[in-house]
Amino acid sequence: MTVREYLSQAYRLEQRIALLKEEIDTLRELASSVGSPGLEEHYNATKNTDAPYIKTLLKIDEYEREYMEKLESLLVTKKEIMEVIGTLENHDEQIVLTYRYIKNYTWSQIGDVLHADERTIRRWHDRAINKISCP
Repeated sequence: MTVREYLSQAYRLEQRIALLKEEIDTLRELASSVGSPGLEEHYNATKNTDAPYIKTLLKIDEYEREYMEKLESLLVTKKEIMEVIGTLENHDEQIVLTYRYIKNYTWSQIGDVLHADERTIRRWHDRAINKISCP
C-alpha cells in the first residue's frame, strides 16, 4: 500500500458510510409508507403472516449495525492517520495532510484556508508524502 492509499483510507470509508446511510434513510421511508390493504380474505398456511414492513425493519437494523461498525472503524482509522501525520516536523505539511486526508478538502479549499496558492499546497503535500512511511 502506498502512502497516498494509506492516507486515503478514511475518505473511502466515509464514502461507504454515506452510501449506507442513504440506504438506511431509503428503507426508513419505505417502512413508514402506508401500503394498500388487502380487502379480500385469503388464507394460505405456508405464507408468511408477518406484516410486509417487518422485513424492511430487520434490514434497517442490520444496516444500522453495519453503519455503527464502520463509523467506529472510521474513528480508529482517522486516529491512526493523525498519528502518522503528527510525526512530521513541518507544521505546514501537517496541516495540508490533515485538511486533505482527514477533512477531505480540495486543493483550492486548502489554499483558501492557508492563504497559499495551489502550487505551494501541492509542493508541501508532495514533500510530506515523501517523508512519511506507511505503518
